[in-house]
Amino acid sequence: MISTKGRYALRVMIDLAEHDNGSYIPLKEIAERQEISKKYLEIIVKDLVQGKLIKGSSGRGGGYMLCRKPEEYSVGEIIELMEGSLASVACLAGNAEACPRASSCRTLPLWSEYDKVVHDFFYQKKLSDL
Repeated sequence: MISTKGRYALRVMIDLAEHDNGSYIPLKEIAERQEISKKYLEIIVKDLVQGKLIKGSSGRGGGYMLCRKPEEYSVGEIIELMEGSLASVACLAGNAEACPRASSCRTLPLWSEYDKVVHDFFYQKKLSDL
């Protein structure tokens, strides 16, 4: 399940794309438009900045802006930054240790196929599509 943090991160990214005028957009404006607590958005934008998806500037004229064009962001990269791995089972997560049962696991192909569908779905969608 995608948490509010992941869903709100997408809303922030969409807002930044829609209101891009070449200058930084104050977080207060994003919070008001999206009807999300500014305090909660501070946590989200911090992660987006650390993940190098957006850049921020403090002080007068400060705020946030996208680092790239909207069509250069996949929804998958935004969600995975905020949520972590989209893997449905622990043994398929990127940092998982090799499972000793992998060669005899009757369900592994099912989970692998499911994960591919989810991955492809989110990574084929671009921010500009939203």
